[in-house]
Amino acid sequence: MKSKTAVIRRTLIVYVNFNKARVDGAFDEFVQLVDASGLDVIGSITAPRQKADAQFFIGKGKVNEITRQVVQLHADVVIFNHPLSPAQGRNLENHIQVRVIDRIGLILDIFAQRARSYEGKLQVELAQLQHLSTRLIRGWTHLERQKGGIGLRGPGETQLETDRRLLGFRIKSLNRCLQKVRKQRYLSRQQRKKNETPVISLVGYTNAGKSTLFNRLTGADVGAANQLFATLDPTLRRVETGSGRNIILTDTVGFMRDLPHDLLASFQATLEEVGDADLLIHVIDVDHELRQQRIDAVNKVIALIGAAHVPQIEVYNKIDKYTEQSARVETTDNYPHTRIWLSAETGAGLTLLLKQIDQKLSRLMRLQRLNLPITAGQLRAKLFDLGAVRQDDENTKGGWTMEVELAECRLQKLCEEASLDISQLQSEPMHY
Repeated sequence: MKSKTAVIRRTLIVYVNFNKARVDGAFDEFVQLVDASGLDVIGSITAPRQKADAQFFIGKGKVNEITRQVVQLHADVVIFNHPLSPAQGRNLENHIQVRVIDRIGLILDIFAQRARSYEGKLQVELAQLQHLSTRLIRGWTHLERQKGGIGLRGPGETQLETDRRLLGFRIKSLNRCLQKVRKQRYLSRQQRKKNETPVISLVGYTNAGKSTLFNRLTGADVGAANQLFATLDPTLRRVETGSGRNIILTDTVGFMRDLPHDLLASFQATLEEVGDADLLIHVIDVDHELRQQRIDAVNKVIALIGAAHVPQIEVYNKIDKYTEQSARVETTDNYPHTRIWLSAETGAGLTLLLKQIDQKLSRLMRLQRLNLPITAGQLRAKLFDLGAVRQDDENTKGGWTMEVELAECRLQKLCEEASLDISQLQSEPMHY
């Protein structure tokens, strides 16, 4: 194995392709992911398989091939494009004699490099420790060593148990810190809602152009680069639309297919901004060959974080790469969301986007009359917290008749959280 103090740069990548006869666009994405970590790809090996091997994840013949390539190319590290179990990673390292990293470890390493804010660093460290806690055995070869001595009875505590205990303490400490961050973010969101400021979140596949669009719309200088996960820390800016409406625009971390669940859980404080948004701007790289697969992957993550109910506008970005494409709006029954074709790089189509945001928000906010039963006190309190209540009167049944102005999707979510059927609470929608 390489010395721990050695500089790890030279990388051999192993692309395992299940049930496919050819290497598809996911291979290029994997190479880009390795490049984003700052490592140098000096060679690659593809391994078609029907199913994973329990011992090495790949076949013994491929393991021998990798070992030979590591020696010939003087590789420092081998990176797999799939998650490995702790046992598989340990077996591969013992056989190949260099460090072995899986896809999850690679993504976590990139996130650790990109985190700049206090919150971002906390979230990355939590994800790393949760990932490490299942793989701690790989770092020790002396697990039978005991800590016994004067005053200690029984077999004592193994070094592994000590490390797991200390790891557990740190994870609890990080969770407490992030809980405070979540509370602060929640209070900030409540204040924005009381001020009736709509929140728009930019979402999309990593490297789709979200930060470039964010900078164009806000005049900010958020780092934008042609690499995966260039943006990690969330950024919020106030923007004025064409009608003079003030909105809060948020730029968040890019999504990717098969993102680790631990990572999504660790970034809950950040991703709650997406779930609580009034509108999502789904930025799509129109130039990418796997465009539809990436759209599906983003929508899958949106559903996982509980934001599937939030309305979307689909932005087809990077039309400047095609002379035949022009900025335009598409709204038909064939599409679930409004589509806007634009270029964040040149600014073409930004006026169309701001106009659509205005129209969408105007349609989302509805003035409605609700008849709340006496058991819905918690829902009533939340509506007041959101600043959505325009009128509130007691009714003859001991409950309340309220006039509220709120997006239909948000009101429905609040009713579901309170275990109430919105259709039984609603009177006829009111007109301005």
